[in-house]
Amino acid sequence: MKELIDSEGLRRTLVRMSHQILEGNDGCKDLILVGIKRRGIDIAKMIQSNIEMFENEMVPCYELDISAYRDDVNERAFDKPAPFDIDNKVVIIVDDVLYTGRTIRAALDALMDMGRPKAVRLAVVVDRGHRQLPIRPDIVGKNIPTSTDEQVHVFIDEVDGKSGIYIDKVN
Repeated sequence: MKELIDSEGLRRTLVRMSHQILEGNDGCKDLILVGIKRRGIDIAKMIQSNIEMFENEMVPCYELDISAYRDDVNERAFDKPAPFDIDNKVVIIVDDVLYTGRTIRAALDALMDMGRPKAVRLAVVVDRGHRQLPIRPDIVGKNIPTSTDEQVHVFIDEVDGKSGIYIDKVN
């Protein structure tokens, strides 16, 4: 596995993304962060912490488990996620790596079942290309062109014991 961005580079990337979220929303008004379960929630919490440091205001942050909305598993095997209030809010979906777009489609379906947001924006740490659906992120940490036989990983200290962005070949 090859390191593309070290932990300090990842920290700077998340700081820049946090500023872009605030600038795109003109501050914290009606803003909520929604991290897609697994790595997206950890990244959303880091962005939440950055925003609190910059604005001295705590933006709500929620975890979204999209298992019941995925198109590659049996829906009946999963419960729908616990709802939270998104009506008239600017929802920032946060994820680690954007690839085919299917995870984001599932997240959008889950959110639409919860209510009617004012706007939905997408923030990803890495956009690696190869989209299968017409989905485009609003905030991108890094564009990393890849081949389909490669995999990109965003590691977080609290979960993985190291932080950074890595790439390796799929077997």
